[in-house]
This record gives sequence, C-alpha cells and structure tokens, in this order.
Amino acid sequence: MCDFQKILESIKEKAEKTSEKGKVPTYIPELAKVDKNHFGIYLNMLEGNDYCVGDWDIKFSIQSISKVLSLAMAFNCLGANKILKRMDVEPSGNPFNYLSLLELEEGIPRNPFINSGAIVIADILISELKNPKEEFLQFVRDLANDQTIDFNYEVAASEAKTGYTNFAAANLLKSFNNLENDVDEVLDFYFHQCSIEMNCKQLSNAFYLFANKGKCLNNKTYLTSSQVKRINAIMLTCGFYDEAGEFAFEVGLPGKSGVGGGIVALLPGTFIITCWSPGLNPKGNSKLGMLALESFTTQSNLSIF
Repeated sequence: MCDFQKILESIKEKAEKTSEKGKVPTYIPELAKVDKNHFGIYLNMLEGNDYCVGDWDIKFSIQSISKVLSLAMAFNCLGANKILKRMDVEPSGNPFNYLSLLELEEGIPRNPFINSGAIVIADILISELKNPKEEFLQFVRDLANDQTIDFNYEVAASEAKTGYTNFAAANLLKSFNNLENDVDEVLDFYFHQCSIEMNCKQLSNAFYLFANKGKCLNNKTYLTSSQVKRINAIMLTCGFYDEAGEFAFEVGLPGKSGVGGGIVALLPGTFIITCWSPGLNPKGNSKLGMLALESFTTQSNLSIF
C-alpha cells in the first residue's frame, strides 16, 4: 500500500526547491496578477482517505478545465451523437487557440477541448438551457457537492476585453454556420465558464464522476458509463493541446489542464488528483504541475498503462 501523504510531501518539497517555475499568462490581465510560487495538490481516493499538501485550499480560475464540465453537461442534455456531428474528437497537434486548422476544415473543430470546440459546446448549451450561465454554474456546484463555487467576474471581464483570438474563432465558426446563437452571447457564456474558481479539493470533487462511472459525490448519476468512457478518452488524447502525447507518455492518465495553472487527472475506479501551480510552460500547461503528476504516477505506480 502506498504512503500517499509521503509521496505528496516529497513532490511539494521538490517543487518548492525548483527555481524555474514557469510564467503566468499575461494575455489575460487578471491571471497575470497571480503569484507563481503557489503550489498545491489534492488527492481524492474513491475508496479510502483523501490527501493534500500546500496551497490546495486557495481558489484559482479553472479556465480550460471547465471545457470537460461543459462537455459533460452537453452530453447530459443531448447525448454524444448530436454533439459530435458538429466537431471531431481528434488531437489537434496545435495550440489551443489555433485558427488556420479551423478554416482549413471548414468550421469543424478538431475536438471539444480546443477553444473553437468549446465555443461550439457553449453555443449548444445556450440553445438548450433557459438560463445558460446560471444553470451551468449550478451543474458544476452539484457535481462538486459545493454550493459556494462561483464565477470570478473580474476574470470573465478581463477575458472579454482581451479575447481577440476567441472572437476571431467564434466569427469563423459563425461564417461556417457552426454557431446558432449570437457571437457575443456565446462568448459571454464561454468567458464566464472559464472564469469559474475552485480550489484543488473542489475540482477533484467535481471530477469524481469521471472516475466513478458517471456517479458524482452526492450519489446522483449524471452520465452513462459509455459517456464517461468517451470523455475520459478525449481527455487522454486531447486534454493538453499539443502536449497531450507528452502527458500520456509521462503521466499516463486522462486529464485536463487550464492556463490558470490547474491540472486535474484521474484513474478510473481509483482516484482523482488535482495540482495547481500558476507558472506555465511554453505549451500553456502548468510547468510544475506536469512534473508533479509524472512524479506521482511514477512513485505510486498507478496509471492506466
């Protein structure tokens, strides 16, 4: 039996001694204010105790990690088949905000976790929901079994002010008739979705259903086991943009990153682990988070491979 607390403490100690912690993103001004020296991990075991170290209880903007949750809600509303008519599930091999591939492939995003794909998911939810932002936030709260989770409105406003590439992507999607709603309305939802704040524990709890065959912490079933299998597969192949192969190779878990510095990963039937370190590597993933999760699966010998 692994001594998980000892493993996490050793990872934290090494992270604190690392001089190069990456760079916080400056293209979203609110994120540029975050201290890159923060570091926290929360490990949620499906059977057994939970373990944590460092700044696990400080809330951060989950950013693109929210794309997994919006996809889950879309699956819950419509099922997979209708959604996958509007996008593919292939790795892009390109940065998350890449536009030329979207134009080449006539407005069909490569997968739901690049920005253009998530914008289409946002459009789907706006069409399906009466009060989209409020209902999505409540969905996330229910998954995490925590009613305190909320948007960070300053981050959402900061993204709206500087999100030129996202506006370009949304208008390109609209030109190919892959958005049903107004561009501004879709992006308002998308920016708020990305601004949701959670700490490592809340994020691990929100992802509990992906390790538990669609059943979340409050024992309610939101997804079928088949839908969970599909979402986990997309996380494994597309959850880290043009570094997805590296994460699968080094860590060996389905997971998702965000430019807020968070990474959540899971082993179905066993655990969910969330790491937060705001400094990013050149690919836009948490520099220390990537190293920490590689160390965790190596030391624990727990991965899908």
